[in-house]
Amino acid sequence: MSPHPGAWWLWALCLAAVATRTTNPVLLAMVIAVAGYVAVSCREDAPWASAYGVFLKFALVVLAIRVVLHVLLGGVSGPTVLVTLPEIPLPEWARDIRLGGPVSAEGLAFALYQGLQLATLLCCVGAANALANAKRLLRSLPAALYEVSVAVVVALTVAPQLVASARSVRRARALRGDAVRGVKAVRVLMVPVLEDAFERSLVLAAAMDSRGYGRTAGLPKRTRVVTGGLVLGGLFGLCVGAYGLLGGSAPGVVGAPMLAVGSALAIAGLWTGSRRVRRSRYRPDRWGPRELLIIASGLVAALATFLAPAALGGAVLTPSTVPLVAPELPLLPAIGLLCAVAPVVVASRKNPSSTRKAT
Repeated sequence: MSPHPGAWWLWALCLAAVATRTTNPVLLAMVIAVAGYVAVSCREDAPWASAYGVFLKFALVVLAIRVVLHVLLGGVSGPTVLVTLPEIPLPEWARDIRLGGPVSAEGLAFALYQGLQLATLLCCVGAANALANAKRLLRSLPAALYEVSVAVVVALTVAPQLVASARSVRRARALRGDAVRGVKAVRVLMVPVLEDAFERSLVLAAAMDSRGYGRTAGLPKRTRVVTGGLVLGGLFGLCVGAYGLLGGSAPGVVGAPMLAVGSALAIAGLWTGSRRVRRSRYRPDRWGPRELLIIASGLVAALATFLAPAALGGAVLTPSTVPLVAPELPLLPAIGLLCAVAPVVVASRKNPSSTRKAT
């Protein structure tokens, strides 16, 4: 049995937390390498297993767009001018915006760092999609979330289904002798791939609805409103608290206190919801030492990055671009990221027969 899909998502979120705390390109490249290595080594033999490659390509496109926008629109400037593009004059009401002009090495490095940070976040999400079985994850949802599980299943399965649909459509066209490649192939494949992916997700959602997901079960409106309010309030508190902890510049009351309040509200909502919904589960996924080790490896990487500014200084995690300095490799976060490779030791691949049984 492969590890619990929730463990993979928590591990990937810890790596994403590392990426939000630094713009050091060396550390960001390490996060991408760790996420990719674990995704390739521990993925199942399943259609969604190649999701990381798709997200990696998308991340490269996002990085290129960020750099191109900086070159065209400008931003951070510096004394080291690499090239001067023809500048297009704009009206007076757009005087704060420029098109073209000088492109400095400092501004280009800043744009590269910012784009690489966003690309790293996409790679972390791609690793989670490649490792976690979305259907198994939805089976593990608390009972209070059954009413929104139909919408959740569509949202979570669109990306994996896109990968599976793209592979099946390309294979079918290859069998028919169609050798179209490049930009023309994207135009030809886009419509059938999107149609097939959404159709598969909607079929799965309909199957869940036929099994009772999303039903109110004749409960009074007041009970549903109280449970929904607790869950939504808890999720809002968790988002604000996570922003306060990850941002670093937010007031102290926004961080840990809001996280604690949000956790309490979310737990209360899930508890009240679970009491009013009674459904049996076939072969429920269990949390064991393997899942705890996967989560602990991600937490070590996140904690090492959070403690690095106090031990090494904040400039190590956010290298200066004006003046432009060469980024260094901070030892403490690097060791934490190496610990995040531990899932490769405990999570083994499954054979195709066991994968079919699980799905």
